[in-house]
Amino acid sequence: MHSHSLDQWTHDHVFLGWEHAHNERRTWFVVALTAAMMVGEIAAGSIFGSMALLADGWHMATHAAALGIAGAAYLFARQHVRNSRFAFGTGKFGDLAGFSSAIILGLITVQIAYESAVRLVYPVPIAYAEAIAVAVLGLAVNLASAWLLRDTHDHDHDHGHSHGHRHHDNNLRAAYVHVMADAATSVLAIAALVTAMYSHWVWTDPAVGIIGSIVIASWAFGLLRDSGAVLLDVSVDKKLEAVIRDRLETKGDRVTDLHLWQVGPGHRAAVISLVSGDPLPPAIYKRRLRGLRGLSHVTIEVDVCSHPPGAVHADDLT
Repeated sequence: MHSHSLDQWTHDHVFLGWEHAHNERRTWFVVALTAAMMVGEIAAGSIFGSMALLADGWHMATHAAALGIAGAAYLFARQHVRNSRFAFGTGKFGDLAGFSSAIILGLITVQIAYESAVRLVYPVPIAYAEAIAVAVLGLAVNLASAWLLRDTHDHDHDHGHSHGHRHHDNNLRAAYVHVMADAATSVLAIAALVTAMYSHWVWTDPAVGIIGSIVIASWAFGLLRDSGAVLLDVSVDKKLEAVIRDRLETKGDRVTDLHLWQVGPGHRAAVISLVSGDPLPPAIYKRRLRGLRGLSHVTIEVDVCSHPPGAVHADDLT
């Protein structure tokens, strides 16, 4: 029985994003800002009869809900970061939150499109000046939120090799894209209200509501696709896979099985099988992968090749 400490052979599974705490704080701040504006826009749209303003308000409501889910995911992931029940840590909670938000947004999209279609058939009077003022305020809030969530786009990190790899926090990146979609919808709402006010084309207001629903649906689909890929352990980093193979396949050693997947923002796990005629200890193969940024958890097994390629084995002659 091994009686010495195993500390040098064990490790934790903390796979949170590099700026997890900072992203959590600014997410909650934007939730509060957006929720306040959301109430104002929905109330103003109902009072002034603007479907475009209502669409923008509901869009902002879905944004507040999505950000609220994102904030809760950050909080839960941080609180349970060392909970052994989660085999590979809590880094995927952000992607789970994004997937849930995408489903909610899809449902709200249907509601907005339906309400807009009804307004096209049965138009209602609109208080243009008031509606435009609130829409402009909504745009200002959207731009402020985008500024707070800035720099959430993808960054290329060097692996210490000629290949790059994209690290991104789908939770916050999706929120940033959604804020920009909100801003675009606000611009459309303002344009529709101004056009309807001067040209008396009342149909432009609900038409923009339909356009806004399409924008939300497009964002929801993109978020569903990206977060779902992480939840299903889809391997999308072919460049990193190539680097791993290049470092391990030397002196006749061959990679026979390679699984690479995301376990958190900027964190990848790999399970690798090697076959070798002159196998080395797994620790040596692991050392060859040091310095690959984002490769946070590696498991390697080595199989012995009983006879080298090209050699005639007795079993092959029967």
